[in-house]
Amino acid sequence: MSARLLVGLILGPAISLALAGAPAAGDARENPKAVVELFTSQGCASCPPADALLTSLAQREDVVALAYHVDYWDYIGWEDTFGDKGFSDRQRAYARSWGSSRIFTPQMVVNGAEGVVGSRRDAVHDAVTSAQLPLAVGLEAHGDMLRVVVPADPGLEDAVIWLVSYLDRADVVIERGENAGKTMVYTQVVTGRQIVGMWEAEAGAEIKLPLTELGQADHAGFAVLVQQERNGLPGPILGAAAYSF
Repeated sequence: MSARLLVGLILGPAISLALAGAPAAGDARENPKAVVELFTSQGCASCPPADALLTSLAQREDVVALAYHVDYWDYIGWEDTFGDKGFSDRQRAYARSWGSSRIFTPQMVVNGAEGVVGSRRDAVHDAVTSAQLPLAVGLEAHGDMLRVVVPADPGLEDAVIWLVSYLDRADVVIERGENAGKTMVYTQVVTGRQIVGMWEAEAGAEIKLPLTELGQADHAGFAVLVQQERNGLPGPILGAAAYSF
């Protein structure tokens, strides 16, 4: 997501804007129980089953599913069309937060707290079944604005509010590497991440996002994640919501 997006973001309850016009067309998913982040690669032969599993999870109303394509498989002959060093760094940061130096694909991280092998269906479903997000994140679309409301909860620690953009579908013909010759369908493909505010446990947070700046393209959407950070490393996700155009 480009830096220009931040110019259009209006943060905090101190700034008031009129939300006029008819409601924007889109699909909002509020108050899921789980955020599932898949770390995957087009160059990884063991990843397609996990990619398919994420697609099925994305159809659940109680899950926000996101696919981060890493770049550390590119050396074997196929450069992932969605790969990004920043996504690899996010996976490494998760590992460091758990006291590990090991990263692998496919890996699914549930609510920022638990990592499982992404192709192990039973383990993934067990992690999702037991997951719970303590914060309810509300979305209200009016005209070309989206209002994000996160209530206060003094029993929790302050957290960062992330805006994560994604494509909900992309078809890719892979010409080289371990998956050479395959035509893959990828879903929930993360295309960018930006911090858009802070959530204060004592006060809550309100953010207004201009939908016109978010790119109302086909097969596009974004997620709002409220996530703690500890010593500069990602911690538990406290709440989430998603919006698809």
